[in-house]
Amino acid sequence: MSQQEFEWMYFGKFQESVLRWADERNLIEGSTPKDQFHKLVQEVAELSDSICKGRCAKDDIGDCFVVLIIMCEQLGLDIGECFAKAWNDIKDRKGKMVDGVFVKESDLEQELPDS
Repeated sequence: MSQQEFEWMYFGKFQESVLRWADERNLIEGSTPKDQFHKLVQEVAELSDSICKGRCAKDDIGDCFVVLIIMCEQLGLDIGECFAKAWNDIKDRKGKMVDGVFVKESDLEQELPDS
């Protein structure tokens, strides 16, 4: 078994645990994707606070991931497939850094010239 296969197997067990935990607390059936989106925004705000204050963000990132797993379950999506889709969309993307943000090439081409 490759390291990548091992990591995905471990991730699958983690995902199962999160979904069991969420089901036991009625988070999947008892809330909506909209509710989970609001929770995600709250968790992202906590992540921002930790980063801005120079604190460890590990727990905040994990919290965001947990909410995304629950939201995917509600939407009938597989988070691994979502990740793979995003990776396939960006893996060959070209662009450049602008003010600390990566801007993809197609967006650079759409910029208006300075007046």
